[in-house]
Amino acid sequence: METVVRAAVVFLVLWAITRVVGRSTLGELSSFELIVFITMGDLVQQGVTGQDSSVTGAILAVGTMASLTIILAWFNARSRRLHAIVTGRPVVVVTRGVTDRGALRRERLAYDDLLGAARQQGIEDLDTVRLAVLEPNGKISFFTTDGTSGAADGTEAG
Repeated sequence: METVVRAAVVFLVLWAITRVVGRSTLGELSSFELIVFITMGDLVQQGVTGQDSSVTGAILAVGTMASLTIILAWFNARSRRLHAIVTGRPVVVVTRGVTDRGALRRERLAYDDLLGAARQQGIEDLDTVRLAVLEPNGKISFFTTDGTSGAADGTEAG
């Protein structure tokens, strides 16, 4: 039972870390960040299993995390409030060509990264953007004054 409790605690810590890191960072990981996250998985494994190297311990740990993921997804699909807490809310970063610098700061999204995401969608000037929304998954949705729309992957904020 100790392994199940440890796995549940680590699950909550990892969830909190992904929320703190921010959606713009998770939208596109650099090679180094990917390696760090993979290494974190190995490091937490030892804490979860309590140095238990048995197959049973590993199955319990993975099973607990998988079960918690399924349970969280189930509740997430049934509660708007929980959904907002778990996955976050979309954040408007541009309205009628005006960039909300405060929102960019809060989301740790660099202005140059916003411009880069717009260019990826063929948008040369933010003045033509009616609305730009940083989605909970790290992508940025652009809606232009000419009625076109598109989504670009979020980029690492710097």
